Amino acid sequence: MSINASGWRPEAPQQGTSAAPTFTGNKALMLEEALIFEIGDIHTTGVDFFSLSPLRGEGRGEGRGEGTSASDGTAGNPVQPLSPTLSPEGRGRLGNLARTATIGLPGLSEPEAVRHYTRLSRQNYGIDLGFFPLGSCTMKHNPRLNEKMARLPGFADVHPLQPVDTVQGALEVIHQLAHWLVTLTGMDSVAMSPKAGAHGELCGILAIKAALEARGEGHRKVILVPESAHGTNPATAAFAGYRVEDIPATSEGRVDTAALIARLGPDVAGVMITNPNTCGLFERDMREISDAVHAAGGLVYCDGANFNAIVGRVRPGDLGIDAMHINLHKTFSTPHGGGGPGSGPVVLSKALTPFAPLPFVEKTDHGFRLVEEETAEEHHDQTFGRMVAFHGQMGMFTRALTYILSHGADGLRQVAEDAVLNANYILRSLGDTLVAPFGHSGPCMHEALFSDDNLAEGFSTIDIAKGLIDEGYHPMTMYFPLVVHGAMLIEPTETESKAALDQFIGALRSVAERAKAGDVALKTAPHFAPRSRLDETLAARKPVLVWKKPLAQAAE
Repeated sequence: MSINASGWRPEAPQQGTSAAPTFTGNKALMLEEALIFEIGDIHTTGVDFFSLSPLRGEGRGEGRGEGTSASDGTAGNPVQPLSPTLSPEGRGRLGNLARTATIGLPGLSEPEAVRHYTRLSRQNYGIDLGFFPLGSCTMKHNPRLNEKMARLPGFADVHPLQPVDTVQGALEVIHQLAHWLVTLTGMDSVAMSPKAGAHGELCGILAIKAALEARGEGHRKVILVPESAHGTNPATAAFAGYRVEDIPATSEGRVDTAALIARLGPDVAGVMITNPNTCGLFERDMREISDAVHAAGGLVYCDGANFNAIVGRVRPGDLGIDAMHINLHKTFSTPHGGGGPGSGPVVLSKALTPFAPLPFVEKTDHGFRLVEEETAEEHHDQTFGRMVAFHGQMGMFTRALTYILSHGADGLRQVAEDAVLNANYILRSLGDTLVAPFGHSGPCMHEALFSDDNLAEGFSTIDIAKGLIDEGYHPMTMYFPLVVHGAMLIEPTETESKAALDQFIGALRSVAERAKAGDVALKTAPHFAPRSRLDETLAARKPVLVWKKPLAQAAE
């Protein structure tokens, strides 16, 4: 990584050695863009502000601006262009609060601001630009129909504090979506309010904890988590106050059922299992595991992040599962990434339904009502409480219901079938180039897993990932799951065509062959991206989070 004169930013790489660097730093239509602090000026702005009134009670405005006319400036102070950060006396005022220094925000004209963010957006990668091979994340196309429905008046502008009689349509959407989630999973009820996958995990574990305490078994303090489970599972159990114990995986990449059953006992509250698991495999012994856990007095939580691989094909309730979260932003195609918004409803078995969190929507003879209070005379007096202030993500609910109704039962079944077909196509197509550690375990589910075991000395997964950037792809999930050395986890989803998959397979094969041949150029890839390879360890341990003016500029 090379650093430019300002000392904070990696240099843009040169694309090839035969051409001289450009004066602007641009590479044809790949435009170089500086930080907003570099192109803006804290002493200027693209908008003219009128001068502030005197700050010391001078004039009739008493410093509140009443003495200034925005029309012609004849009343009180004259109209004058002014920086928004300072008054003529060097101070700004908001109500009775005075500012004694500049805020330090850069000022830009409108075209400068528009160009800045447009240029930055060209350096992003998204599902609307190309294939997103991330494993365990189901980054698939979001049908535009879903977005159109979510923007309908009454959904897009609904407010959580509106009177219930003014939001009957929104409550019906939540109720109908809940019905289909219960139907698709074969469970008894669903908690709609959790905001994302890990939040849903916590909801399920808290319901399990409440159920155990209600039957006088609060002494059960151990949660068993297989090595093939998602990484958030043990964190969630620990956060809820449980001690986590690992269960090993077999050579096939599945739960060691014998080891799990052998560990069951009076101190075990339950098991958190991911199915299909993080190795991209279906846990064939799921029913046997559930029966054994129940016989030992425990309960079963299933991580449903990979539900996209089995929706319409398998009902988790038939596998003996007591709680499972569903990522609406994965399986049912709502926006995903950037920290939200997400949605993670949790389906519950009959044993856990009485302990579900509030609030929930209930249909009555007079319409829909929102149940928000614990009452002993009704069926929700054992609820473990509330997880969020309001009712969930309305936009996510609208999109998910649109997705379900537009696909129908046969369409959802095809979603799972095509996702699994695409993953197996990638797995078998690259089997002669990369090592598939569980390729002998039979067909995979929604994602194909490879390792870096057969690369040349000194080359690893990170080099493959950086090489893929030069090929125009966002890298796959790297170094996860931890049970595979140099893991490369690829999930094509059902929305990619064979042509798109063939192009990706060709690109990955090319980069892998270069790594196997010891091509040193891969060690400095990417070469065609806006920025060259970073020192990722240094960036993680010592991130530069605040821009400081370079010393040369500060001295001017």
